[in-house]
Amino acid sequence: MREECGVLSLRLVFLLAVLLGLGFVAASPSRAQESAPDLSAPELESVYDPFQGMDKDGRIPKIDKAAYVERPDRWRYIPEGRIKPGNVFQRFLVSSFVVPLFFINQDVGTGFGLAFTDVDFRKQRRREFLGGFFSYTTEEQQSYVVRWRRWLKHMDIPGGGVLQEERSFVRAGGGFRKTLTRRFFGIGPSTQERQETSYTDSVAFVDIGIAKSLEGVLDDFVLESGVRGEGHWLDDGKVSGKPTTEELFPVLFEDADKTVLGWLTASLRWDTRDSQRNPYRGTAIGASTDAALGQTGGDIGAIYRIWGDQIFPLPGIFHDGGTATEEHPPTDSLAIHFETQLSSGDLPFFARPTLGGSRLLRGYIDGRWRDDALWIAAAEYRFWVVPRGFTIWRHIRIERLGAAVFYEVGSVAENGYGLFHERVRQSYGFSGRATIERAALFRLDFGFSEEGLNFSAGFGLSF
Repeated sequence: MREECGVLSLRLVFLLAVLLGLGFVAASPSRAQESAPDLSAPELESVYDPFQGMDKDGRIPKIDKAAYVERPDRWRYIPEGRIKPGNVFQRFLVSSFVVPLFFINQDVGTGFGLAFTDVDFRKQRRREFLGGFFSYTTEEQQSYVVRWRRWLKHMDIPGGGVLQEERSFVRAGGGFRKTLTRRFFGIGPSTQERQETSYTDSVAFVDIGIAKSLEGVLDDFVLESGVRGEGHWLDDGKVSGKPTTEELFPVLFEDADKTVLGWLTASLRWDTRDSQRNPYRGTAIGASTDAALGQTGGDIGAIYRIWGDQIFPLPGIFHDGGTATEEHPPTDSLAIHFETQLSSGDLPFFARPTLGGSRLLRGYIDGRWRDDALWIAAAEYRFWVVPRGFTIWRHIRIERLGAAVFYEVGSVAENGYGLFHERVRQSYGFSGRATIERAALFRLDFGFSEEGLNFSAGFGLSF
């Protein structure tokens, strides 16, 4: 494998913590209700019913959303059984989680950390999420990150439960990371695997943003915007047996070191998918711009992205597809994705369009291909193997288990015209999937290419 076991263990534990937390954050839709009063632990246990609004096998009976909202297909129902009252300690392992982290790797040392998530922050009936993720190693690799999100369209349902419109929210985050094992192979479509180098990237960042679905006849469109500030300080990398990036690419390294970037982001998409995070059907076509309008030295650069998704529902292999009377029946699907990116102006090497890693061209290591333009096409067959899941402990359930097979092609080039002439790279593989709720999907990808096997873990779909 291209990743060491220690780093993989960190990713797996870390992402599992995120899954257990963000999985419960799948809800929020337009009238906020007052927070539930504080109750003592015995009273909470006597009042709280973990299966209110759902069956004990995890099936969620469908409600009449049309009685409350104009576009019921845009809203997702969360039963009352997943909204436990009380403070952060009383809700532990239901809507608040603390997970210790421990890992060992020869490149980064022995590490310790903590992942904290509260998906009902400030007791807003799951309208707000707060997460904190912290780790430190004996070789001084560090990560301290805080994330917050509030959904803008949140509606309480008489009799219990809430509705959420997934596409409208505000977010904020910030932190500091010092990563000792960033990899760089050079710029261009013909770089060789033997050119692998590593560098340490210390980055401090803060970002805020908003996403909003439009109204009326334009309600299939979603507008997003945000600002992000980040500072990067580079140093020698710690990947065993590999030269440092500064040795092989001194000019690129010097230009990127001690760089501060101020980004302005904006995107617009036409989106008819039945879910933003785990769709079974529908179409999405979007365009976005990430503009680094403020940079050290006065440089200006931008990345422009155009993409499209198409998802087709298919008959189930290992299940019957559920029934029309449930909120979220298991559904197999075929997903197709196309994307192209172009950059302009001046950007540090680490900010240029890239292929490889956990999202695009997964058979290659993260950052394997970089240049000023790229394209990627992917197809993924997604299917559920255990459609009703199982109970882990008390109120904690795995909703369902599944898998996927994928095939991807793409390339990078120095400009858009060059994309028609450069060699096409291929990757293929398979993936394991697990969910706690529809919007909370955890995946393990095994991607293959001419350079071998690349393993990656991630929260959410790659597209």
